[in-house]
Amino acid sequence: MTTDVVVYERRGAVAVVTMNRPEYRNAQNSAMTYALDDAFARAVDDPEVKVIVLAGAGKHFSAGHDIGTPGRDVDQHFDNRAVLWWDHVGREGGDLRFARESEVYLGMCRRWRELPKPMIAQVHGACIAGALMLAWVCDLIVASDDAFFSDPVVRMGIPGVEYFAHPWVLGPRIAKEILFTGDRFTAAQAKEWGMVNRVVPRSELEDQTMALADRIAQMPQLGLALTKKAVNQAEDLMGMRAGMDSVFGLHHFAHAHNAEVSGGDSLGGQDARSMADRGR
Repeated sequence: MTTDVVVYERRGAVAVVTMNRPEYRNAQNSAMTYALDDAFARAVDDPEVKVIVLAGAGKHFSAGHDIGTPGRDVDQHFDNRAVLWWDHVGREGGDLRFARESEVYLGMCRRWRELPKPMIAQVHGACIAGALMLAWVCDLIVASDDAFFSDPVVRMGIPGVEYFAHPWVLGPRIAKEILFTGDRFTAAQAKEWGMVNRVVPRSELEDQTMALADRIAQMPQLGLALTKKAVNQAEDLMGMRAGMDSVFGLHHFAHAHNAEVSGGDSLGGQDARSMADRGR
């Protein structure tokens, strides 16, 4: 299956799902979100698929949410799948933002985190803001030695991206540091902090990711599904889901504040270029 924005490929017992907007560093518009969901559903429904690998075409895994490309489709209608809420199209202000972000950001990420098959993020180059969410919903992360990460949205006055897993995947103190500064951190740092499983040379990223996927695929499918569910439930018992709900409210308070004090701009005067230019 190939679409404009996502490529699906079966390699034995592994489904490789590749984000395919390389000219925009795989910035995630809604079309990509729903194409990813289609690809993941296809992999889940295929009894021969044991493991799913998520990758990005081109020089980068993903630069995060699409906040300024010609393909930005914030006003387009897509059928809701992740949450039972009205569509954002035709709504205004906080109603529009809450409805859309509940569906395409927080809701979709939660939906993908619960897929019953192991997922591996194959990360190279940039993995910024909304891209962290895509990597974090995966069960394992294999990163190339040139990969770098950041969540710079505090520059917008917003306390982190919508899928607020930071304290659980990084620990509270590292989470505060990367949010307070907005600075980039390396694949080596991410591994030291426990966010990344393996760091490998860029030239070996695909081969080593596939080798890991093939090894996992030797396990019984139901055993993998139940083990994944067990660990996810343990995370939620440590407050992850409830914590995300509470921070999602703070996130939208920040959007509303920005819109009120800056003539309707919910991003606090930031755009894709200003966010990238200030990264370190």
